Amino acid sequence: MKNLQILFFFMLCNSIFAHSVDGSNQFQRHWSIQTENKFIDGTFMMTKNGEIYIEDAKSNIFHFPIASFAAADQEYANLRNSKIVALNTNIVNQNNAAIQNGLKSKMLFIIFLLGISSILLLKYADRKKLKFIFPMLFTGVVMTLFSFAKKSSTATDPAFMTAAFAPFASTVSTSYDATYFYVNSTGIPNHTMMVGIGSAGWQQQVPMSKCYIGTSKWSIPLNPVVASSPVIVNGSHFTKGAIAMATNGVPIFNPYTNTGADAFLTGQLDNYGGHCGRGDDYHYHTAPLHLISLGQTNYTLPIAFGLDGYAIYGTLEPTGATMATLDANHGHFFNGAYHYHGTATAPYMIAYMVGVVTEDSAAQIIPQPQGAPVRTENWGPLNGALITSCTANTSNGYNTSYKLNNVAGYATNYTATASGSYTFSYVTPTGTTTTVYTGPAQCVVPNLGIAPVISIEQNITLYPNPTTDLLHIDLGNYFLTNDVQSVSIYDLKGSVVLKTLHFNENIDVKSLTKGTYFVKIEFPNSVITKKLLVK
Repeated sequence: MKNLQILFFFMLCNSIFAHSVDGSNQFQRHWSIQTENKFIDGTFMMTKNGEIYIEDAKSNIFHFPIASFAAADQEYANLRNSKIVALNTNIVNQNNAAIQNGLKSKMLFIIFLLGISSILLLKYADRKKLKFIFPMLFTGVVMTLFSFAKKSSTATDPAFMTAAFAPFASTVSTSYDATYFYVNSTGIPNHTMMVGIGSAGWQQQVPMSKCYIGTSKWSIPLNPVVASSPVIVNGSHFTKGAIAMATNGVPIFNPYTNTGADAFLTGQLDNYGGHCGRGDDYHYHTAPLHLISLGQTNYTLPIAFGLDGYAIYGTLEPTGATMATLDANHGHFFNGAYHYHGTATAPYMIAYMVGVVTEDSAAQIIPQPQGAPVRTENWGPLNGALITSCTANTSNGYNTSYKLNNVAGYATNYTATASGSYTFSYVTPTGTTTTVYTGPAQCVVPNLGIAPVISIEQNITLYPNPTTDLLHIDLGNYFLTNDVQSVSIYDLKGSVVLKTLHFNENIDVKSLTKGTYFVKIEFPNSVITKKLLVK
């Protein structure tokens, strides 16, 4: 009996320890950038790193230092930013209650079981063995309390993220710095789009490539932080813009419309879970499980990354094992790191945003790039339409054919010039109407090869500087240490006085004479130089 009680006690503790807690309608303001003597009409997006970000009517994003704006604009931006902060605080408070109440209930139940176990042990255990039982009981309580400690933050290896996007290197390029992993793409996948959208689900949009490159590239946090209370993904939150980025360069939106309807179940999506938005921008609304089923990637790699920084896998674990039980967020911790899973049924991918994100007043995660629209008409659902084909033509465009009330002969075709002239042909069985639009020039995804180290110079520090005996090098991101090819110290004559062919964060410089030197840190695609004083 006593042995069974002790075994039950340890089984209870073990199970506890394994538990882990897991623009179009926007106000357009006339902004005055006084230092550059220019004006911009646009919507306030956010303030970040001492700059104000503005989105104009064509979804172009501009940013300038706060000090460069007129005083009234600065005051307005500070007011809007404070409202965004308050909005996110309210979101956290609202969602925190339900989650915390659930955790409290579980903890109280577990404490109750521990109490019962303790009473049984004290009543029936051999008195001589109590000196062994009390330490065991204390250990169990401590393990219980620590098992509810929330995971706070994890750093993601950029080499791991590069590998996830590598199967699509022909259409997607990546780069990174100490803070973000960047994705350049046009948002066009290498599979058929739009076919299968029917009923009232098609709003007459067609796929057009977008310039998600340069200053408009996608940003994924390299150091995600678990939110104190994950924000739900539903018809009220994150209804504009993306919540994740597929590894083939296609954005992934909330699976629910702003009315709370499931976009997939209501017939609004094509055979791959995607469609085009009002800006003719193609995106998914469900998990891109087809990337694995089509053989474009495999189960060992993520199929997407949330804009909170956490990876999204298919229906298997990265080891090939059966998917473990999912938590309320649609993911779990695996080998010390959190990741989501994609499934064929709702919520498909992310139920709650586990990582800390900022949601603005338009209900979108910021920052994120925008796909500028070309057509100005406010297209709506075309009842009775069924898209039958969507094929690329030889003039930078697509031909989208559909039936209307089961009658064939309808199509929306367009061609585009390199400079940005878009010719649309609206085909019906009785004739064709042609309209020419002016839009952004065609763009090409930069061929960056293996993700280079960019914009990291400001994150690398040498200290103490000046130094007398030992130099410490801080790269600002632990995972960058694997990318360092060499560290060299040069004197003013350009001669190498010290060199290592691997990264060493502590370098002995006692052998160097007093004077000025330069420390060069070589990465695969760049060399960072820092000035060093030895005294």
